[in-house]
Amino acid sequence: MTGAASAKRQLALGVFLTRHGHHPGAWRQPGSARSGRPDFAYWAELVKTAERGKFDVAFFADFVGQNGDSTKGIERRHAFLDFEPLTLTAALAAVTSRIGLVATVNTNFDQPYSLARRFASVDHISKGRIGWNIVSSLADGAAKSFGVEQPLSHADRYERAAEFVDITRRLWDSWEDDAFEHADRDSGIYLDANDVHPVHHDGRYFHLDTVLDTARPVQGHPVFAQAGNSEVGRDFAAKYAEMIYAAAQFIGDAQRFYADVKGRMAKYGRDPDTLKVMPGLSFAIGQSRQEAQDKFGALEDAVDFSGELNLMGQDVSGYPLDGPLPDLPEPENGKGRWRQLTELARRENLTIRQLFLRFNAVRGHRVVIGTPNDVADQIQDWFECGAADGFNLIPPLMPSSLTEFVDLVVPELQRRGLFRTDYEGTTLREHLGLPRPRIGAAEPAPAVAEPRILAPVS
Repeated sequence: MTGAASAKRQLALGVFLTRHGHHPGAWRQPGSARSGRPDFAYWAELVKTAERGKFDVAFFADFVGQNGDSTKGIERRHAFLDFEPLTLTAALAAVTSRIGLVATVNTNFDQPYSLARRFASVDHISKGRIGWNIVSSLADGAAKSFGVEQPLSHADRYERAAEFVDITRRLWDSWEDDAFEHADRDSGIYLDANDVHPVHHDGRYFHLDTVLDTARPVQGHPVFAQAGNSEVGRDFAAKYAEMIYAAAQFIGDAQRFYADVKGRMAKYGRDPDTLKVMPGLSFAIGQSRQEAQDKFGALEDAVDFSGELNLMGQDVSGYPLDGPLPDLPEPENGKGRWRQLTELARRENLTIRQLFLRFNAVRGHRVVIGTPNDVADQIQDWFECGAADGFNLIPPLMPSSLTEFVDLVVPELQRRGLFRTDYEGTTLREHLGLPRPRIGAAEPAPAVAEPRILAPVS
């Protein structure tokens, strides 16, 4: 039994931070950041608020690479343009002490050695609080920004990402944990040669013969996060991920995803408790349900439908806004999310305008609109009914939505015994109840029996 399973099951909470908030109408609301100019002090205050709420982690996405032709309609578009995530987390580690920090880095535009070195450095700087959100998507704008002339297919990108992750894990195991703690001045022996484990790798995508020039990370390996929803993405999560950012608007869909991904883990020799499934959760909080609805309504009223209209990477501005979603080819990026979007459109006969507000504005995540008790009720329901191990909050309006959740919902979750009243550990792995990987854990897992059957889904 793992440490995660031996203790009482604990709700995990993360927050996906953006400058103005996640709703496209947020930047036009009173109280939102007045400027899009990078401002570290602003980000620091957001993370400190999340840490005050005893959150496990603050999450930073990266929408890397803007196509030079993508400036069409840019004057009306709320852009996700700010600090590079890993750089930002290193700075935030200095002004926080307990909250975990997850940075997104795309495997298409980096090398295992350089990335392993940077993540190991930040894990030491933060004293064991860094996580890596592994992304292998390759949007057209990103490909053009990095000069990628022949992009890999969806399946090949995941194959390359898997080789990338395997190498980084071995690089982090280059040194024994205490390799640099026994220098002997008298004998002149600085370290034991048996404590070093060179990496020799000759694969399809990478060829290395090296030793990482950074001590083993505090956590052994940074915590791995991932957000794939396609078949290959789910299998990748079952093999590697320790946190998965899922998307579901209905509890039945969330339960099926939860059981499916965890059910794939046994074939990789993994315990299902070593993966935290954390669906995104958007919300609007009021003292009454009407007040909450009015807040969310103000965000929707501020959405600008003029110019280019993008639905999960597809430009639908050439179609009637109040007409149905046309049959469009499945994109190469975000296959799982695109299927969710089209299924919702067909099931509820939504127009493009309605679909944008129902799905695109919140990226396919659940939205709870109501009192603090209403929000806590739905969190508890999903947590206790096999739909989630926790949630990655996507506050619609910053900083007010985050502050309201911390001040009003967190105390209610604590009162119900679902969420911690204080941090018990110091590292992100300890917060999440995840085991610290042993050296050599990156070696291929032996074949095992078929996955055990999880609780049935209604």
